[in-house]
Amino acid sequence: MRTNHMATTILLAGATGNLGGRIVRELRKRGADVRALVRPSSDPQKVEELKQQGVQIAEADPSDLAQLTKACEGVDCVVSSLQGLHDVIVDTQLRLVDAAVAAGVPRFIASDFSSDFTKQPDGENRNFDLRRDFMRQVDTKAIATTSILNGAFADLLLYGMPLLDVKKKQIGYWENPDWRIDFTTMDSTAAYTAAAALDESTPRILRIADFQVSPNELAAITKAAMGEAFDLVRMGSLDELAAYNKRERAAHPEGEQEVFPRWQQSQYMQSMFSVQHESLDNDRYAGIAWVSPQALLAQRRQ
Repeated sequence: MRTNHMATTILLAGATGNLGGRIVRELRKRGADVRALVRPSSDPQKVEELKQQGVQIAEADPSDLAQLTKACEGVDCVVSSLQGLHDVIVDTQLRLVDAAVAAGVPRFIASDFSSDFTKQPDGENRNFDLRRDFMRQVDTKAIATTSILNGAFADLLLYGMPLLDVKKKQIGYWENPDWRIDFTTMDSTAAYTAAAALDESTPRILRIADFQVSPNELAAITKAAMGEAFDLVRMGSLDELAAYNKRERAAHPEGEQEVFPRWQQSQYMQSMFSVQHESLDNDRYAGIAWVSPQALLAQRRQ
């Protein structure tokens, strides 16, 4: 692994986004030179904020291979935190990879921040299907690609979801109350991604989680953290959830043009209860402050 990061240049696509902005801060904290790939239409205020952090701005039309190639020149690793549908996750990322290859960039970290989509069949999660499509194609390219699979973003537990419904005071689960779900905060994901970007020899897949917790465990942790009991409620079987998701997707075709339609959110719940990390790569990099579920839920009381 690289020990001297001072001469390392990282190109980040998606730097103006929520996760991307955190990755920028973590890279700068580690002494990396950061170049942000931004569209001509990017928010000027967000671009200015990047400049104030010492980030170099590379403006490029994502459909223009020549402009993307110029942005990739002299870069050690390209990191993508882009969000979108097929035109972004597959088309734009592949174009960015082609640009990186043309510019001689050795490594690429894809925007695959999610549960382990390699273990889920096609058709069960639309956004995972897109990432598998990209994975199949990028693995034919002359570049070392890495996917960082962080499970679900733990931050969601603070804002309400069927698994932890504060309004109804219940912990909802499908199929198995002892199924352990992988959770990683956006901050931990960003820190790990920055460390991986500065590592010259990452494997194809890195699996991480701040914590792995089951609905039964979450009920006990929630009671201790919030001072009141939450009911453990079985929402149905996984087969029932899968059937519901297929019906909802068919009934709402307009959602095909949205990144997070309601049926896609429900597909994420299905994935959380269908795939899990059997082992973690948390220990690959030192200095990351992993968060416990107790510490995370304590934030709700502040």
